[in-house]
Amino acid sequence: MRCAVYAAVMGEGRRRFTIQAEVTVDVTDTEALRKAALGRVAEAQFVAHGDRSVDEIRIAETDDVQADLTAALDWVTDADTIVEAGIGAEVVGSSLSVVEGDADKTAPAETPDFVAVFPVCRCEADDCDACFGFQMTPRTAAVLWAVAQLHADFAYDDIEQYGDAPVTDADGGWVAFADYPRITWGQDAVWRRQAARAFDDLAADLAAGRLPSPTCPGEEMAVHLMLRSAQGAAADGWGMPPEALAVLPQHADDYDWDSAFDVLLQDDDILHLFNKQLDGIEDPESEENQRFRIGDYRPEAWFRPFLNATPRDGRRRFRR
Repeated sequence: MRCAVYAAVMGEGRRRFTIQAEVTVDVTDTEALRKAALGRVAEAQFVAHGDRSVDEIRIAETDDVQADLTAALDWVTDADTIVEAGIGAEVVGSSLSVVEGDADKTAPAETPDFVAVFPVCRCEADDCDACFGFQMTPRTAAVLWAVAQLHADFAYDDIEQYGDAPVTDADGGWVAFADYPRITWGQDAVWRRQAARAFDDLAADLAAGRLPSPTCPGEEMAVHLMLRSAQGAAADGWGMPPEALAVLPQHADDYDWDSAFDVLLQDDDILHLFNKQLDGIEDPESEENQRFRIGDYRPEAWFRPFLNATPRDGRRRFRR
């Protein structure tokens, strides 16, 4: 919600101010919200307009509330109450608009049908590779998809706030890129946008029923962060709403993060970059790099495809 309110200060003559406010609202009970909004519509004093009668206008507003939560929120939101009454300031005008999603950002992505795209086997036959191997279950996929979306949002937020500025230990405002190896902290916004898109690419894999297997070092880092976050999200009930997970079928393989790590990632070589004692290991010419045989992990190589991976379409867009 955004609103503009004019106020007057008494005692120094009437002076006008504009107050801009932004409120983010989570709808926790859609039926209660609609009921409250419909009550406001029923009580409202409409005026006939053009060829529409009062009853026709009321019916149209009722239909809007029933069909659209945005319309319902509009009816229960009163921008005039932003200034307390009786304190020497008088509201003389206000306006508001309600949009779904965070302001100036994309609306939430529609949740894929994970039951359809990740069908699981339950036969438990001794010779069934699926039952006795790794299965990406709908609940596991849903949690991974949700945290991928969050990491992408956090990365784009960092870019919008900091641009090309380097990450520093002293600045605790970074949401995403402070969790990356120090060798990446000086990268510019172009590099960071590719890192943000890596999470979106992996989320798109899950939405299409594909395992989110990394195709480059940037995606490898993203999968590590997704798996780490997914464990906390599944345990503590954030990321994917618990009620959304509850409607997905349970399976014995749900949230098997250890197996997911083994299947989705070829190794944990990229984690060497967090070890200060191994500084320089990212360079394929370095002695430590050649000893571990980890390949090129210099930041400029992070979005080059692995030799054994299919490159992504270079024409794909950035979400923002």
